[in-house]
Amino acid sequence: MLSFILVPIYTEVMAPGLYGKVTIIFSWFAIFNVVLAYGMETAFFRFYSKADDKKTVVSTSLIAILATTFLFAFIGLFFQNGIAELLEIDLQYINYVICILALDALVMIPFAWLRANEKPFRYAVIKILNVVINLGLNVFFLLIIPNSIENDSSSFLVGLYKPDFQISYIFISNLIASAVTFLLMLPLYLKSNYVFDKNLFKRMIKYAWPVLVAGIAFSINEVFDRILLKKLLNPEVSEAKVGMYSACYKLGLFMTLFATAFRMGIEPFFFSHAGTENPQKAYAQITNYFVIIGSVILLAVIVFADVLKVLFVRDEAYWEAMNIVPLIVLASFFLGIYHNLSVWYKVTDKTRYGAFISVIGAIITISINYFFIPYISYMASAIATLMAYGTMMGLSYYFGKSRYPVPYNFRKINFYLGISIFFSALSFYGFNSNLFVGVPLLLIFLGLVYKLENDTLKKVFLKK
Repeated sequence: MLSFILVPIYTEVMAPGLYGKVTIIFSWFAIFNVVLAYGMETAFFRFYSKADDKKTVVSTSLIAILATTFLFAFIGLFFQNGIAELLEIDLQYINYVICILALDALVMIPFAWLRANEKPFRYAVIKILNVVINLGLNVFFLLIIPNSIENDSSSFLVGLYKPDFQISYIFISNLIASAVTFLLMLPLYLKSNYVFDKNLFKRMIKYAWPVLVAGIAFSINEVFDRILLKKLLNPEVSEAKVGMYSACYKLGLFMTLFATAFRMGIEPFFFSHAGTENPQKAYAQITNYFVIIGSVILLAVIVFADVLKVLFVRDEAYWEAMNIVPLIVLASFFLGIYHNLSVWYKVTDKTRYGAFISVIGAIITISINYFFIPYISYMASAIATLMAYGTMMGLSYYFGKSRYPVPYNFRKINFYLGISIFFSALSFYGFNSNLFVGVPLLLIFLGLVYKLENDTLKKVFLKK
């Protein structure tokens, strides 16, 4: 959500080309975050929920992450020139990138511990504080200081300001926020007994490596299109196109935020209820709820897309890429459904299927982008994202139905999904986002949901 909140600031103070440069660097962030986690978060949940000696699971996980993170930081700082050249990132930003990645990796297990122990309040407070610090410093460096100097050239803030330093200010803000977060999560490191169980670690790695492969493939699906856009388009316009695409892509964050929050809350539930009687029934009902709410969000975001672009993507120079929005929102919805369907291979320890499915998605992403970007630019990236996540969703259901049958109500799922997609396409492409058409369609859909789910809604919201 932070990246979405920052879009109005970035699009106001940076041209599409400069914003494209920032986006490409953050794309590499996403890929390296997965590598530095190497599936240990999911492995931690699995083994922590089943272990009698939970302290050993915690200490073994912490020692592993500490060792790999410090190794990464040493190699990264020692070979920073080569890494900058390889990734095509300006050398002046590499140290920021390495330090932020290291700090974020070190808090992964502590955050997973909070989730596994059902401490959502503390989790939320620390996460929100990270957002507040990062957002506040971005506002201070990119808006307050320049405006203050413009109005008063003798302001004491003159000494803090460097012209054309926007990208560095963004990473400095991120680095300070990550450092504060690490300090707040430090107590778990200080309380650990630091016992390293080699056999446990081997079992965790065996469980985690397919998750790592799946994570890298997922990162490719999520962010590699920006890197390919830069490489395959005309160098004179590539970063500007990346900036336009990325800014409009952010409007899909409403769906991504919902899907991410839902997944983070429900993933520990999947593991903790795997041993109960007939957990599949609960999993099916949860997926029904997800599809119903997601269908409403899908239609609402697309109906109000033209309103949202004015609020969050301030510069009209970015609006050229608005046609990607329905595809990206729908793709994010498919990804959320996929995460719900993926419960079968996580609770049965068959994570290799998750790796296989994600690799198929990555191959689709790379193929469509590589062959079609030169012809249709960022529309190829949007289509690739939709095709990749749609295929992953279908494959997860196909493999899971025989290996861990869950009684999904596909009649209901297909009904809500189909109506939402049809109304969205009609509003956005058929009537050019005309609110006099879109709003009635949204109200009709909400009426259908209320009519068909009235009893369920009362049970959920009025239960004492």
